[in-house]
Amino acid sequence: MSATNERVRILRGREWARPVRPVRREVLGAAPELEEGRPPLLFVPGFGHGAWAFAEHWLEHAASRGFPAYAVSLRGHGGSERAPEATLRAYTHDVVQVAAGLPRQAVLVGHGAGALVVSHAMARYPARAAVLVAPVLGGWSTAVTALRRNPVGTLPALVGGPLTLHRRQLFSRELPDADARRYTAQLGRAARRAQWQLLAGREAEPAVGRPPVLVLGSPDDRVVPPAALVRAARRYGSAPLLFPGMGHDLMLDARWREPIDAILDWLVKEPQRA
Repeated sequence: MSATNERVRILRGREWARPVRPVRREVLGAAPELEEGRPPLLFVPGFGHGAWAFAEHWLEHAASRGFPAYAVSLRGHGGSERAPEATLRAYTHDVVQVAAGLPRQAVLVGHGAGALVVSHAMARYPARAAVLVAPVLGGWSTAVTALRRNPVGTLPALVGGPLTLHRRQLFSRELPDADARRYTAQLGRAARRAQWQLLAGREAEPAVGRPPVLVLGSPDDRVVPPAALVRAARRYGSAPLLFPGMGHDLMLDARWREPIDAILDWLVKEPQRA
């Protein structure tokens, strides 16, 4: 079935019986000056981040290259409605709902734990393509890595408290301290249940239509080790695209143009699907 002009949501029986509570969602966007028919991009931030993380640089840059660009704040994040008991399923619902409301079949771009949300959303929405940026796809290996690299910030999250990431985990030394402080001051926290579900690492169901998937990150990321990038890319039959010298938050780091240009170049070259 062609999905070019269709928006499809797959609902399971239990989802009919226990629908996700609707919330007010923050969606920021940037439109190109000329409409070129390129697919819209929907950026999905990781836990603790909001749409602001993409509005800083990537939205306008994507629009300047002809791509309509949007970023959603998952419930409880950014300017979206508070949701202290949100689940991974609720976050997935937010992404599917926003994507389904876009004028054309969207490319889903998830960062950090937002990449896990995107992987689940792809089982419910026929994405044109997907990009996983520094993906945190869950499982106990995620917890072990976090405990080893950031024990003080990670231990509270294992008992329902906030997960705290420090400046050196998120950014390279090239980013000015004033910018790093400004960004970290905007970080929030994910819901307790969603954090636990991240650690449980439930693998996503197969994607609708098997869209092409690009995985990218940095070998110097102090949140996602290189081996995790390789595993994520292999899951989708590819190899990761690497940006040495950058931190976990590639969209905010000093050399933010390099990864977004690589994403847009890949989308331009990717064959159009029927």
